[in-house]
Amino acid sequence: MIQIKTDAEIAVMRRAGLVVARTLETLRAAVAPGVSTADLDAVAREALASEGATPSFLGYHGFPAVICSSVNEEIVHGIPSRAKVLRDGDVVSIDFGAIIEGYHGDAAITVPVGQVPAELLELLRVCEESLWHGFAAARLGGRLSDISHAVESYVRAQPHPLGGSWGIVEEYVGHGIGTEMHQDPQVYNFAPKGPGRGPKLVRGLVLAVEPMVNLGTKATRVLDDQWTVVTADSAASAHFEHTFTLTEDGPWVLTALDGGAARLAPLLAATG
Repeated sequence: MIQIKTDAEIAVMRRAGLVVARTLETLRAAVAPGVSTADLDAVAREALASEGATPSFLGYHGFPAVICSSVNEEIVHGIPSRAKVLRDGDVVSIDFGAIIEGYHGDAAITVPVGQVPAELLELLRVCEESLWHGFAAARLGGRLSDISHAVESYVRAQPHPLGGSWGIVEEYVGHGIGTEMHQDPQVYNFAPKGPGRGPKLVRGLVLAVEPMVNLGTKATRVLDDQWTVVTADSAASAHFEHTFTLTEDGPWVLTALDGGAARLAPLLAATG
């Protein structure tokens, strides 16, 4: 069942989203060569405590940490570890969720560590831009696959820096969010049948959109820890996510400090 929120409930989700936004900015600043992913998890725990929020991830189906930290070929659900120390040239995806008054906010960023090869910077750019193009395609009265089609179309249109093809991960997708972190509907990052399909985009629907793009194949596998998802060919991956809803004025990104205004304004202006 798709959960539709009231304006008051969305206001609470905005508070949760701001906790997520501020914490991710703190984590971004903490990323550096020599820092372990367990160090980043400790930063997130301290930020949550200072905000009076509770973690979405800790204990979820037994997950043992507050953040997911996925390095290089790790796509998603990486478990923080003192043994996993960031090195110059790495990229690290940090996925983080917070709960305020029973409502979740969820977002992810991928951060370069020190000096990163140009092809990895382009991977991060393409993945993040596809997320914003997905939001820009969302309109009240539209359909869910409008978002998916925009994400996929943007990625497919970008030249690959190594002459290959981008791998858009299919097994792991975005989702509805509210009183549970994962709700219906699923938000795919590809749309084989094009836009104009799926549930209608209405006031009160809140979605977490999260493209995952690989430098190589889209194929994945899960490590023996039963959590960490990696690329099948060991190529690097990027992951970006935001939680958003729709208003009469357009998309409102609940996990962006400015509500997404700066990133969305030029995209919306270009599409009319």
